[in-house]
Amino acid sequence: MNHYFEDNRHLKSNRKEFSFRFWCFTYTFIADNGVFSKGGIDTGSNVLLDWVSKQKLSNKILDLGCGYGTIGIILKKIFTDSEFHMVDIAPRALELAQENAVLNNLELNIYKSHIYDDVTDTDFGDIITNPPIRAGKKIIYEMFEKSYDHLYDGGRLWVVIRKSHGANSAQKFIKEKYGNCEVVHKDAGFYVLMATKG
Repeated sequence: MNHYFEDNRHLKSNRKEFSFRFWCFTYTFIADNGVFSKGGIDTGSNVLLDWVSKQKLSNKILDLGCGYGTIGIILKKIFTDSEFHMVDIAPRALELAQENAVLNNLELNIYKSHIYDDVTDTDFGDIITNPPIRAGKKIIYEMFEKSYDHLYDGGRLWVVIRKSHGANSAQKFIKEKYGNCEVVHKDAGFYVLMATKG
């Protein structure tokens, strides 16, 4: 079975362009077969964006598992002075993220990485992720665990996860690594988790 976190460029393309309004901005995105939530912005990302956009974010932010770019692109328009890095393992998703950044007139650092393999920076102030649940627990827990080494002291990990997909277990795991992990927001069956490196 093909998943959106694999190299699935062999899938027949069926590109779709859609608009999304958030705050006072209207965004344009192109999605395609083989990427997560190709029909529009998913509920989990919406819940995450609604909360994180109201926080004071740092000057250097990593969108981990960026897909076709929704979270990083939307937040960059709000936090214009912040440097955004966006990574994913899927080439098709990255191609779309690059195209969507251009469509929305934004400059972002978008590159391929399996989790943190090609992320050399260790001074992010915020790491934000809507993790690929279908990739399995081993992958997403590695995303959580290794985030610690890529944040500066006081930096934060933000995760959105559906309660029924293991939000409570994820919170417990992250807390073991960070020494803290709060549920800072709940909506539509999703939890937004936040852990601070300190």
